[in-house]
Amino acid sequence: MGWRNTFEPASRALASGGRRARPTRVKGSEWRPLHTTAQFWVVPRSLFRPEAGKPASGFFYSFLQKGVIGMEVLATKFDAAVVGRNNRAVTLHGMVHALRDLGGVTFLTLRTRFLPWRNLGWALKSVLGRDSRAKAGGAGDVSPFSALMTTLAATIGTGNIVGVATALVAGGPGALVWMEISALFGLSSKCAECLLAVKYRQRDAGGEMRGGPMYTMCAALRWKRLGGALAFLFALFTVLASLGMGDMAQANSIAGALADSFSVPARTTGVAVALLALVVILGGIRRIAGVCSVVVPLMAVLYLLAGTAVLLGHLSALPGAVAEMFRLAFSPAAAAGGAAGTMTASALNAARWGIARGCFSHEAGMGSAAIPAASAATDSPARQGYVNMTGVFFDTTVICTVTGLCICASGVLGTADASGAQVNGVALTALAFKTVLGPLGGLLVSLGIVLFAFSTILGWEFCGETAFAFLFGRRAIPLYRILFALAAFLGATQSLEVVWNLSDIFNALMAVPNLISLLLLSGTAARELEAFQPEIRRGRRLRQRRAVRRAL
Repeated sequence: MGWRNTFEPASRALASGGRRARPTRVKGSEWRPLHTTAQFWVVPRSLFRPEAGKPASGFFYSFLQKGVIGMEVLATKFDAAVVGRNNRAVTLHGMVHALRDLGGVTFLTLRTRFLPWRNLGWALKSVLGRDSRAKAGGAGDVSPFSALMTTLAATIGTGNIVGVATALVAGGPGALVWMEISALFGLSSKCAECLLAVKYRQRDAGGEMRGGPMYTMCAALRWKRLGGALAFLFALFTVLASLGMGDMAQANSIAGALADSFSVPARTTGVAVALLALVVILGGIRRIAGVCSVVVPLMAVLYLLAGTAVLLGHLSALPGAVAEMFRLAFSPAAAAGGAAGTMTASALNAARWGIARGCFSHEAGMGSAAIPAASAATDSPARQGYVNMTGVFFDTTVICTVTGLCICASGVLGTADASGAQVNGVALTALAFKTVLGPLGGLLVSLGIVLFAFSTILGWEFCGETAFAFLFGRRAIPLYRILFALAAFLGATQSLEVVWNLSDIFNALMAVPNLISLLLLSGTAARELEAFQPEIRRGRRLRQRRAVRRAL
């Protein structure tokens, strides 16, 4: 038997003035949560207020005292880099995710013995099969497919349209190749984080399944003070990112798209988005997952059909565009021309922008995908890890690739507008679609922006709601939902340059504690995946026998 220091919810720690609590005795070496509700998460009181006679504990104490000011300073410092005004600047978001891909995610891929790569085909067949749509076996609130659609709702967004165009303008056509490489390594991190979220999830007082990186950090890490601190930081950044990038920024994109295409007033859009979102989120994870299970496949199919039509219209230019992309992805310095457009790019620039925009798009390693995954009804953490891992494939390998190929094959990359500046962002994607579909192409891109952004609002609301309940308890959920709806209205009616800056920083900061947790728990994830291998082999043998019987 051993003694462990007691940890407690941050709200209680702040209210109690940071007094030291008596240690709690825990039987055996296995840590068990001290709370049975969503408020079981733990944070040392000393993080919030220094002990008597001792200096303040540095970063955490000053962060709580001056966090808002610090974020404003960071936003000002990285303003040009985050919004992409200065292509030579290295963004905070890009640096964090580049380091993650080059180091942490590569380690996870090796640690798991490339199992996510080797079993990608099996995972795709599982997602597209009937079993993933049924709540068969294991505890959970929604089907594995619905959990994946909720994850994709938060993942597939404006980055698939705007982010790809930005990466191609800043890094050249070769950036699309590096986005695919980023997605390949992202499979391991998304599989691991979702697996761990299912393994360490728990039901709250209302009977809903709750999980995510913050629950994993508290329950699985042996160093409880470190786990509590990482969990608090991750939950805090998740709430802030959900209100900013996941809500206000998306509502602003919807208002802009509707105003440009249909002249809808911003206030009207704000009211509609806020009310529609509130109607859905009041139903909890079941209603959110139900709506996402319909909206996400529908919007993806519509967008892919339009993109396929554009590619067929430029079929003769497609092989040359693909060859140019691979050449520029690994060429030290080259001038792109012909089908790829007219611009100058280098392999280093292509890698930097491709990796940064790719990670921003599929969000592997950020930890947000693990929160909806924890609600899935599944009999194995590894099974749901594989199911949610396919989100990286659908998001980047499919949708982002179609967007990038449309831009490169149509020859619009490098086009200048009336002022002489390069066409960028949604305007560049719309211009590529218009080359084949005419004015209808611009309308389809605007519709894609609206649907992608609204589904992102729904997916991020659940992520933020879970993090908010983790910080303040289940009773605070109605307050968060009201704040979320109000933020959607404000986002649609206000200029949000600062919000975009701050949200990009919060998204990057979410990845830091999540990556630390993934690296420390990589052995647990690897063992779970290895233990599930016999199940995959049995499934493959069964399918082979069925194929033989059909052939006979």
